[in-house]
Amino acid sequence: MRFHTRKLVKPEDLNANETLFGGKLLAWIDEEAALYSVIQLENKRIVTKYMSEINFMSTAQKGDVIEIGIEVVKFGKTSLNLNCEVRNKITREPIITVDNIIMVNLGEDGKPTPHGKTKIEYVRDRLEKKA
Repeated sequence: MRFHTRKLVKPEDLNANETLFGGKLLAWIDEEAALYSVIQLENKRIVTKYMSEINFMSTAQKGDVIEIGIEVVKFGKTSLNLNCEVRNKITREPIITVDNIIMVNLGEDGKPTPHGKTKIEYVRDRLEKKA
């Protein structure tokens, strides 16, 4: 799994127990999944269709640095299936896992549209093809 994003847990990210608020963490995961999908599918019109069971395994404190990892599980006709792990950057202790996130590729009409992708592509490889 590749860890693409790091976040610093700040006071405004905490819940009443002074630990990272789960809703804030889920928003970060959703944003990371969307950005990953936009880059993979080369389309800014991406929506989250589904997020499977979420498994909180530990927590984060103010000042912790966490990192969000995204991995492609499957390319569908109009969708991309991902899984996610968030861990503490320093200790590598897992904080949360999400086994299945489905992101859907939309056309200009706002309806699901085929994306034509079948494998992971890296931006550097796309740039080399254009050169």
